[in-house]
Amino acid sequence: MIGLTDEYQKMFQVEQQLWWYRQLHERVAAVLTTQFGDRRDIRVLDAGCGTGGLLSYLRDRGYTNLTGVDGSADAVTFCHERGLNVSLLNLNDLPDQPETDLFDAVICNDVFCYIAPERLPILLQRLARRLRPGGVFVTNNNAFALFRGQHDLAVGSERRFVRADLEPLFPPAGLRLRQSTYWSLVLSIPILAVRLLQRLELALGRKSNAARSDVYLPSRWVNETLYRIAQMENRLLPRTPFGSSLFLTGERL
Repeated sequence: MIGLTDEYQKMFQVEQQLWWYRQLHERVAAVLTTQFGDRRDIRVLDAGCGTGGLLSYLRDRGYTNLTGVDGSADAVTFCHERGLNVSLLNLNDLPDQPETDLFDAVICNDVFCYIAPERLPILLQRLARRLRPGGVFVTNNNAFALFRGQHDLAVGSERRFVRADLEPLFPPAGLRLRQSTYWSLVLSIPILAVRLLQRLELALGRKSNAARSDVYLPSRWVNETLYRIAQMENRLLPRTPFGSSLFLTGERL
């Protein structure tokens, strides 16, 4: 999304309230708790941190050693407004540095869709090299081309993924795959309906440069209902076969 100032503005305004972000942040926090228990001093790197919603969420829950990087100057500016330790760095330029200055957890959410296919294995290797042995890697990505719609055009997303695209990349990067699941299965039906409608609008002549993203806050009761549905699914169905997002975790060997 580099250069899409309006999209970063929308993200900054809603990501601490919108059901989708809330559920994603809870999923990430659950991984950290499973791996590190009640420790709040672990070193966490959010690579491609956007406007800092996840880092803010973790800070509010007591995590004290948080670092972020993002390739968008707009995103970094918003992060600094939140008082976060974030630097400007395009992940395509992430150095293949020696294994020093290591982290306990590296998170890279909804970034892979902007990375060229031939560069993705390199990026994953370089992110994994920033983990201590036993450290945890977390990544969430948009899933299934079937869900492609105006949202993808609006945010500049190039790809959608299935498990077979990403799981084989973990072992060569030095990561043991621990979790791989799509989400949200229950809400995939209305999400798909909206995306198919968006594609119909494009087919009927809506200009692609007028495409709208899905980053907006619905009414309070709708937002809370969607959040509760996604939350309940995560509790009852920790692994599902379908959904608009793909959530994976790995452990540094």
